[in-house]
Order: sequence, then C-alpha cells, then structure tokens
Amino acid sequence: MAEYQMQELTLPGEDGKKVLYPRMKIWGQVDLGYLAEHINYASTFTPGDIIGLVKSLTQAIAREMGEGHSVKIDGLGVFTPSLGIRDGFERESGEPGGQKRNAMSIYMQNINFRADKEFIQETGMHCRLDRSKWKFQRSSSRYTAEQRLRLAQNYLQTNVLLKVNDYCNMTGLLRNAAALELKRWSEMPDSGIGYTGRGSHKIYIRKEVQQKMP
Repeated sequence: MAEYQMQELTLPGEDGKKVLYPRMKIWGQVDLGYLAEHINYASTFTPGDIIGLVKSLTQAIAREMGEGHSVKIDGLGVFTPSLGIRDGFERESGEPGGQKRNAMSIYMQNINFRADKEFIQETGMHCRLDRSKWKFQRSSSRYTAEQRLRLAQNYLQTNVLLKVNDYCNMTGLLRNAAALELKRWSEMPDSGIGYTGRGSHKIYIRKEVQQKMP
C-alpha cells in the first residue's frame, strides 16, 4: 500500500492562505533487473530476454528522437526531445544584428515524457492509498534567508556560475522558490550576485559591489 501526505506549497495561494496538495511517499526505486524478474514469473520470456528487449527499445527511441522525431508507445506515452543552450552562451534576442546561436552552442538538454491516459489509469488501478504518519519537512526550514544568501555568495567565490538547481541543492528550497529568491538577490545592488541570460536559461554570476563614497 502506498502512503501520502499533504504538503504545503512553498508559495501561498492568491488569497495569501496556505495551499496543501497530496504528495506520495516514495520508499525506494526499482530497476530494470527487478522488473524483469517479476515479468519472468508471468511470461515465457527470460529476464535476459526482457532486459535485452528493453535496451533495444530505448536505443531505438533515442535514435528516432536524435533524428528529430517524437516517439509514441501505445499504452505508455509520448517521448519528445528538448534542446537547450550550453553553459556560458546567452539566448538569441531575435533583434536585428543580435548574436545568433549555432549548432555548437545547442545540445540535447532533456527528454519530455507525456504519459498515456491508459498508463495513468493502469497505475491508479494498482494504487491503494493510506495517509502517512511521516511528514515532509519544509524545504526552506534548513537555513534562514540570510544564511542562504551567504551560501550563494560563498559559492560564487569559487564557481563562475550558479544555476537554480545548484541553489536548490545547497539550500533545500524547491525550484520555484529558489528561482524567485535568486531573482531577488540579483536585484539587490549590494548582494554581490548578478545574472546573465533570460527566462529558463538565466544563470547567476558574481557581481562586484560598488563601494559607497564616505
């Protein structure tokens, strides 16, 4: 039986009140070998056959996506390749005379997956929920805002770039809260934190603080 807990969103709702949402407790992770052993009990395929077939399938999906196709597996979902800009390169502005990005500055950043409704329904059929006695710890309770700012400043003393994911890992903040807080730090003239890039490609850099005249 799976367990869930109601967790508070990092940011309040439009009316300023707490917003809770259900989150499943993940107790561990199973791998392909584990699944192959279980499938073996209900089929004539050996675990080796199953593992080999799945690896061949993933290679075929990767090849098709690498050639510019999305891939739909009936009953599972749709896989779509997603591109990104390499570190250290700014996004194109689209303005006349602006710098343009070539293929060397673009890479395969991620693969988006959209599950089929049948796959979601099948998962739901196997799901029996019970409310967990274990509670999620609020991610932002590890450090105060001042301590998080100091962590970011120290990080940029020895690193050229600070990404939102880096800030999440060092502070425990969820991604949306981390992005908003980094934005706030970068807008403070004396924070020592600046930024480059736009939107989802914004990265944070060290900014020299101007000394105030006496």
